[in-house]
Amino acid sequence: MSLEKSEPPKAKPLDLDGLDLWLVERGMQGLPLGEQIAGFCQKVFDSGFPMKRVSMGMYTLHPRYGSHTFLWEPGVATIEHTPQERAVLSRDVYLKSPVHHMRSRGLLSLRRRLDGVDTDDFVLFPKLRAEGLVDYAAYIVPYESRQAEAMSKRTGTISDPYSPGRALDGIFFSCATDRPEGFDDGQLGQVVQALPYLALSVKSRLTYDVASTVLETYLGKDAGHRVLTGAIERGTAEAIRAVIWFSDLRGFTRLTDSLPRDVLMETLDDYLEAMAAPVHENHGQILKFMGDGLLATFDLTGRDEAAVCKEALTAAAQLRDDLPVFNEERRAAGKPVMDFGLALHLGEVLYGNIGASERLDFTVVGPAVNEASRLQALCRPLERNVLISSTLRDSAGESAAGLVSLGFHALRGVREPHELFTLGA
Repeated sequence: MSLEKSEPPKAKPLDLDGLDLWLVERGMQGLPLGEQIAGFCQKVFDSGFPMKRVSMGMYTLHPRYGSHTFLWEPGVATIEHTPQERAVLSRDVYLKSPVHHMRSRGLLSLRRRLDGVDTDDFVLFPKLRAEGLVDYAAYIVPYESRQAEAMSKRTGTISDPYSPGRALDGIFFSCATDRPEGFDDGQLGQVVQALPYLALSVKSRLTYDVASTVLETYLGKDAGHRVLTGAIERGTAEAIRAVIWFSDLRGFTRLTDSLPRDVLMETLDDYLEAMAAPVHENHGQILKFMGDGLLATFDLTGRDEAAVCKEALTAAAQLRDDLPVFNEERRAAGKPVMDFGLALHLGEVLYGNIGASERLDFTVVGPAVNEASRLQALCRPLERNVLISSTLRDSAGESAAGLVSLGFHALRGVREPHELFTLGA
């Protein structure tokens, strides 16, 4: 008499009626990614699907981060969101991950028992085993049908998802369970059928987030938000009062003739980062980089003028104090160094869209901007790193007490001489 191993009883189907429409509605509402994913996971879990861990990832277009990952576990109040830096692509945590394994081999799905002999060298699996999980399933849902076809048939060249321009290519979804029998195939199939709706829901929000990131990165946070919310008509501008920051680097032209291209770009980026940091840290907005210089504003709208002026002066003092230290570190490393010139002015500017009908710029224009530019041009002849207008000094209140007068000086194109100031010791 032989004993045959009996198959585990099939689990009853999940009650997922209406989940597809619910996902589409939430996508149309543009709910945050974490909220959408957590809601989906909770509904699937509550329907009886025994998942103890869900991980979801998607690529994005961001200067620092290459992807977002979300981790959901039942009973945990918040979903764990981790932006993944682009540098992670060279680490074992990615190169020995299921998602890299699947993409590099053109796989849309992966299923593994975690309690048996497994030749896959995935960094994640020992952790899952230690948590008592026994069955793991992962899926890729591409947004483009041709990408899905290429992956499923392993035909053609599958694009590197981290290459430029591959920001929105699909989602990665994985789940694991501690149920001894593992996932029921029928129930797992139901969840898989819902994933395209989840991908659509997520994509609707991710597209907005990518657009917002790109606009804020290239235009500035406030300008990017205004453009994204409809301020895109040419010629529309708002008159605002603002502190104007106009700075550039000294010695860059000399370096362009002597440094290799890659070294030159790295040097410029390092210095622009050093100039930008105090602006951002003191609530300023960089509107544009102009070669080796930058234009920024500290908006006075709805704020105390003296407080905003203090922030601008604090940023200037921070740059003055930090750049010499930065230069010493570069000299010690045998790297080229540069100096800077900065002008701070206060006045009314027009803030909005200017340019051609098919190429607009969201920036500030007006006499005050021109005066700030001409004020900055006096930094070199006056042998000062920082020049401050009397207009700003008069509005700065107590924070102007340490400013030092440099006397009256003529600005090109301006009729009356201006009294100029610089930072005190």
